[in-house]
Amino acid sequence: MDLSKLTIALDAVNVVIEISASAEPVKYEFDKEFGLLRVDRFLSTAMVYPCNYGFVPNTCAGDGDPVDVLVLTQFPLASGVLISVRPVGALLTKDEKGKDEKILAVPISSVDSYYDHIKNFSDLPKNLLDKITHFFSHYKDLEEEKTVVIGKWVDAEKAKRIVGNAIKSGD
Repeated sequence: MDLSKLTIALDAVNVVIEISASAEPVKYEFDKEFGLLRVDRFLSTAMVYPCNYGFVPNTCAGDGDPVDVLVLTQFPLASGVLISVRPVGALLTKDEKGKDEKILAVPISSVDSYYDHIKNFSDLPKNLLDKITHFFSHYKDLEEEKTVVIGKWVDAEKAKRIVGNAIKSGD
């Protein structure tokens, strides 16, 4: 799987899904060397992912990994699929490796027009945002030497800037 050919447009960001919404507590990460998903670890907490979880290829976030993206869809997506999404916000977090923002996104209209009315994270139910915040506040609780500091939610424009700033040059 050659992800280097994917382009990044901030209104139609390509995301590779690593973990399906409501999936079992297994953390998968894309292995660049083999082009496959690798089991990174089993979460020690009894929690499920609140939405699809993936990354933006050809980016590098503050923690040294590709930018993380939470993708809201009507149905769970399979691991390993590519979906074009539109950022609507971001949850600012830090972990033991540094800044680790979680971009919140919805499918672009041509993929699913269900979310066309969602322009910003504040258009989503507070309960959903609370679930996402709770998940990331606690999913590492039982793992030694792993930490998470939760910041605030930021709007769609800031989320797009986070993605834009993380685009790798010639990598």
